[in-house]
Amino acid sequence: MTGPRFRRVGETSRPAIRITIDGEVCEALAGDTLMTAILTSRGRLRVAEFGGGPRAGFCLMGACQDCWVRLEDGRRLRACTTPAANGMAIFTGAEETVDAR
Repeated sequence: MTGPRFRRVGETSRPAIRITIDGEVCEALAGDTLMTAILTSRGRLRVAEFGGGPRAGFCLMGACQDCWVRLEDGRRLRACTTPAANGMAIFTGAEETVDAR
């Protein structure tokens, strides 16, 4: 999937913030989790370390280990439970080659 995986249908009046995802500046809304911010911008959350397939999260509540992303300094965060903050730079592993499915 090349376009956004999520489409915002509510809470559209919250203030916009900007984050960088894999080097690309994207817009999110204040209060979004990183997962929401990423998936309203692109078709996958990250690339799996094992097998290289696209991932979009699994449990959506911080229990499954499927939504890890990294900050610029290398720290790992769960995208499903971490609030997006203005100016954050996130790396998802999407720069790796993935089969289009």
